[in-house]
Amino acid sequence: MSGGVDSIASASLLVEAGFDVIGVTLELWQPPAAADEPPSTKWLQRSCCKVGLARYVADQLRIPHLVRRATEQFYTTVVEPFIDDYQRGRTPNPCVRCNALVKFEALLAVADEVGARYVATGHYARIDEDAAGGRYRLRKGLDPDKDQSYFLYRLTQAHLCRLLFPLGAWKKSAVWERVARFDLPPDEIAESQEVCFVTQGDYRTFLTKMAPQCEQPGEIVDEEGAVVGAHHGAAFYTIGQRRGIGAQGAERRYVIALEPADRRVVIGPETALYQSAVVVSDFHWIGRPPQTEPVRGTAKVRYRASEAAATVTGQPDGTALVRFDAPQRALAPGQSLVVYEGDLVLGGGVIHAVAPQPA
Repeated sequence: MSGGVDSIASASLLVEAGFDVIGVTLELWQPPAAADEPPSTKWLQRSCCKVGLARYVADQLRIPHLVRRATEQFYTTVVEPFIDDYQRGRTPNPCVRCNALVKFEALLAVADEVGARYVATGHYARIDEDAAGGRYRLRKGLDPDKDQSYFLYRLTQAHLCRLLFPLGAWKKSAVWERVARFDLPPDEIAESQEVCFVTQGDYRTFLTKMAPQCEQPGEIVDEEGAVVGAHHGAAFYTIGQRRGIGAQGAERRYVIALEPADRRVVIGPETALYQSAVVVSDFHWIGRPPQTEPVRGTAKVRYRASEAAATVTGQPDGTALVRFDAPQRALAPGQSLVVYEGDLVLGGGVIHAVAPQPA
């Protein structure tokens, strides 16, 4: 129970269904207080862990409520790699790491502690079992605007067999109607599209505060290597960025490559952003055993991106080659790439590099 509307609705559905429910809130993030802030300052309302709201709803539902602290694990497993990725010119997705390596591991540990069979969360996704193959499968949530399977592709069979997603078949509008009875303050339950620990400004503000070493001035160059501008840190740029580049020119130009070792940001025309294939590291097959033969499906590289037809070919070293039928825009190292077969999640991994074009 994060204190958000989705976990509140899930808890209430489980209580009504007759489950013996225990609410659990994980304290994952508490940023360091600034020098002029008192030590007791709480993290801001956009954080993902609203203990007070969760406890209030648990009281209304008449269920026990537990709080477990996982801030150190969250920082070393999610926040530090997030900072490191940007310094290395990559575009990370911290929610994927958090789900697989922190959140569900911590919740299952609490379940074992209290003797609970299942862990339920407010994610918009579904789980079923392939009787023929003897494996649990992850499917998209039925609300296409809220489906969160993209963030869950790294879940294992050990996770899936103990998870419940009560909102998998729900529309968000119905969830809002359901939680209205709790009379919660609107400004406390408003949804945010930001990274949960980036509570002020954007990720650049966060990097400036948490990792001042990211501010390393360098050159902005064009495709031929000619210097066309200057920047104050390559970590503050992402592949595909156009606004705020800091280079003059008559034509629109975009960030097409980052070379952090040389403190260079490379810009060029939008056409240079389109690529047809990528190498994906540590590819995780979630609903079937690892595949080495080509598998057809659709893939997407950002949560809100459209899926595109592609072929994924697993490699013996655990990587995968994903080749799109049509070139895709702004494929960046660090992004999570998830492959689907209809509404079934086949698997996913992290883009390592753009693959060379076939001869």
